[in-house]
Amino acid sequence: MSAKPYRDALALPGLRPLLLVAILARVPVAATAVVMTLHVLDLGRGFFAAGLVGAAMTLGSALGAPLLGRLVDRRGLRPMLLLTTAVSALFWATAPVLPYPVLLGAAFAAGLLTLPVFSVVRQSIAALVPPTERRQAYALDSMSVELSFIIGPAGAVALATSVSPTLTMYAVGAGIVLAGLTLLVLNPPTRARDEATTPARALPRRQWLTPRLIGLLAGGAAGTLVIAGIDVSVVAVLRDAGQVDWTGVVLALWASCSLIGGFTYGALSRPVPSLILTLVLGLVTIPIGLGSGQWWLLALMLLPSGAFTAPTVAATADAVSRLVPASVRGEVMGLHGSAMVVGVALGAPLAGAVIDATAPAWGFAATGLLGALIALAVLPTQSSHRHSEAAAEPATISTVAPRSIPSPLDHRSR
Repeated sequence: MSAKPYRDALALPGLRPLLLVAILARVPVAATAVVMTLHVLDLGRGFFAAGLVGAAMTLGSALGAPLLGRLVDRRGLRPMLLLTTAVSALFWATAPVLPYPVLLGAAFAAGLLTLPVFSVVRQSIAALVPPTERRQAYALDSMSVELSFIIGPAGAVALATSVSPTLTMYAVGAGIVLAGLTLLVLNPPTRARDEATTPARALPRRQWLTPRLIGLLAGGAAGTLVIAGIDVSVVAVLRDAGQVDWTGVVLALWASCSLIGGFTYGALSRPVPSLILTLVLGLVTIPIGLGSGQWWLLALMLLPSGAFTAPTVAATADAVSRLVPASVRGEVMGLHGSAMVVGVALGAPLAGAVIDATAPAWGFAATGLLGALIALAVLPTQSSHRHSEAAAEPATISTVAPRSIPSPLDHRSR
């Protein structure tokens, strides 16, 4: 396995600083859920109340991501960044002192206009990186996501338990605002130099919202559904076994294996279809519960799923970015972000409901099986990809400016 494809990708102008900013920007975003949970518990409310706040933010984010992406397509990156950064600053400055009912409504509004770091970074990768090296770039991006989710929640818990949840909320809010300001300064492109800043005409959704794209989005949601189910089931299994102190170690091993899997995927000579990766991720998740007796056995059973986690996320983003014209890429990457969020929002409660009704080990089986079934169900939509690409080609050409007239570089993705 050679690291040369990664060196070639990182040598592209603008990609290295974008990935560095992506890691730093995603750390506070990754800490949001755990910080909000600790704050609501500190208010004297229970886990259900904390879950409602998280659900409100998640629902708002899923609804707002495509709208923000459309704003990027029509007006450019900076207006969207100014709007979302200002809303984030207002929310996090006031959230620690809001009464719970007001916090619940504010969380939905903040989610609707949340800073879409993930979609922006992925959209910008599609603009910065030629198709021949895009798989490696998205593999690096998925590995940076893993690093952010290793650092963010753990750091938030440490700060909240050693100082206070309120101060941690202010710190997370400051980090998110700083991320927005950094992206404003960096202003990464959302379209390549040979892509026009505005389409020749507005493209009807029926031209790009094809069965293949819908299948890819469903596959992305299925992948994060499985990942969220694993997350919840690991905690439940270790708690049931009286080994909850090993949770951090087990999840760290799982994430480390995901990093290795992401690196391996990017170094492959040929790509693997994203829905195949989702299908395999679901299948290898089903038997994880067999290792529920001991933490080290559970960690071993988690390794195959970890190896397919980052590749599944990277392959889905790569496939979606290649499928649509540049003039609607922001909206489509927003839809991709929404699909990933919806998967998480479905996977965690599904695993929890199955665990409550049966046993912790069945949480893996339920979410793994459902994810695999979704991937199988939408797999036929990919068989017509040649026809879809041929149909999309005229629309793509109509949005491309002559190479002799470079257009302004734009923005990013979430």
